[in-house]
Amino acid sequence: MSTKHFTANVISATKVVPDGPYQNSTASGVWDLSEQYDLRRGGNWPETGVTLQRALFGPRNASPRTAVDQVDISTLGNGTDFGGVTTHDNGGGVGFGSDTRCIFTGGAGNSNIIQFATFATSGNFADFGDLTIGRINPAGFASNTRGITAGGQSGGAENTIDYITIASTGDATDFGDLTTGTENIGGGFASSTRGIIAGGYNLGSVRNTIEYVTIGSTGNATDFGDLTVARQYVGGLASATRGVTSAGELSNGNTSDVMDYITIGSTGNATDFGDLTAATKNTAGAASATRGIRAGGTNTNGSGSTRTIDYITIASVGNAQDFGDLSSSSNNDNLSGAASSTPSSQP
Repeated sequence: MSTKHFTANVISATKVVPDGPYQNSTASGVWDLSEQYDLRRGGNWPETGVTLQRALFGPRNASPRTAVDQVDISTLGNGTDFGGVTTHDNGGGVGFGSDTRCIFTGGAGNSNIIQFATFATSGNFADFGDLTIGRINPAGFASNTRGITAGGQSGGAENTIDYITIASTGDATDFGDLTTGTENIGGGFASSTRGIIAGGYNLGSVRNTIEYVTIGSTGNATDFGDLTVARQYVGGLASATRGVTSAGELSNGNTSDVMDYITIGSTGNATDFGDLTAATKNTAGAASATRGIRAGGTNTNGSGSTRTIDYITIASVGNAQDFGDLSSSSNNDNLSGAASSTPSSQP
């Protein structure tokens, strides 16, 4: 008879249900197969070699205004509670992250707040510092070390670009300027070296422009190209090489289901990627190295908010597919979104 070896974390016969995301937990004790199956089906069983990449979305635009949802990008399913932000003023802000830390900046009431949380640990956000200028609906993006907030509205269309060092709390520092003052953006994303700002609104017109900065070098933004169609309140996400914009409000006031993409390392106009499952604006985006997700937003022509989460495979053009739902059935517009830039693996 051959010897069989079973991988387990048995410390005692007493069952201990995993606490928190299954990739970061153990299931001590003796379990029968049916119990293990039930925990695995619910996403609560530790598995060797499983990769976790957490995305955070929030806060909502009404009670409970401080709530933040979490999802694992690699696994289809609904959002669950992560914790809360320090203030609801971050509705209408932006999010970005390093491999360990999530940052939300700006928001309603022309907020200058910067706040942070650790992706791997559920809980409330903490104060990080202040932007150089408070604003709503800017663009935001990051490398693994530096985070940038660009444009937005603060009594008018702002051209200001700020930056922070993500690992160190403190106030933002001036980075440079956009090519022109731009509000109602939202469509920011980045590779490890280059940040992209797409769409927005200025001087009575919805913009189709795409601009870029080199994240490691302070200075003004440079023209990159044009979107396939002008939009404001755009969602953005990216892999290491390809950036995708989604949703937004068109020049005629209608919401959009358009997705288009660019190769971040080059310059040029965007190309059609596919369509979302439904038209929306004021949505939030996040991504792993291969999968992009878009969450929440305002429904067609402003008829309330959606809890839907869509996903795409970033390297393959095509229409978005259903991922799951945010935990709240309402008030999911003006969200910020961010994902850890590097997945963590269960040893």
